Amino acid sequence: MKLQLSDAQRSEIEEIYNVLQQGYDRVATEMEFSCEGCPDNCCDSWFQHHSHVEWLYFREGLAELTEERQAELRSRATHYLLACGAAQQRGERPQVDCPLLEDGLCSLYKHRLLVCRTHGVPARMKRPDGKLLRFPGCFRCQEIIRKRYPQGEEFAPTVNRTPMLIRLAKLENEVLCNKRHLMEKVQKTIAEMILEEPPELPGF
Repeated sequence: MKLQLSDAQRSEIEEIYNVLQQGYDRVATEMEFSCEGCPDNCCDSWFQHHSHVEWLYFREGLAELTEERQAELRSRATHYLLACGAAQQRGERPQVDCPLLEDGLCSLYKHRLLVCRTHGVPARMKRPDGKLLRFPGCFRCQEIIRKRYPQGEEFAPTVNRTPMLIRLAKLENEVLCNKRHLMEKVQKTIAEMILEEPPELPGF
C-alpha cells in the first residue's frame, strides 16, 4: 500500500514543527542569537533524516513544484550524492551545499525537515533508554554561550525536543499502521529523499 498523509496527520506534523519553531524562537531571543550576517551556511552540513512521515511531508512539498523545477532538483541531488560520496571515500565528512539551497535560502522552506528546523540553537533530548543528549548549537551560538554563560553550557537555555519527538514517533506509528517494525529504517539525506519514493507498506 502506498503511504500517504491524511489531513489530520498533516496537521499534526505541522503542529509539531510549529511548537519546535516556538522553542527555537524563545531560545534565540533569550540568547540574542541571530543568523543574520553569519559568514557560514548551515545548509552545507551533512545530515541524515529518519522518519517516514517527514519524508512523506517533504515529498508533498516537492510535488507542488513544476516538473521543470523538480527535474532541476533531481539533477542537483544527483550531483550532491556524487560529491558526498567522493568526500567519504577520502575519509572526510561531506560539506556540500544542500540541493534545495537557492541564493542562500531553502527552496522548500515550508516543508523543510525537523533537523533543518532545530539546527543552530542549543537543544536537548532524552532517548528511550533514559540517556540525555545535548546539542550545543552552531559555532556562533557556542561563542555566545561561552561569553554569557561562563559557568557552563548546561546553564544556557535549550529547546527540549523530547515531547515533540515522542509525538512524531506516535504519528509515525499511525502512518505506518503500527507496522513500523516491518519497515526498513529511514537513513536518508535530503538528496536521497528527492530521488527516491517512500517505500510502500508491506502486508497489504
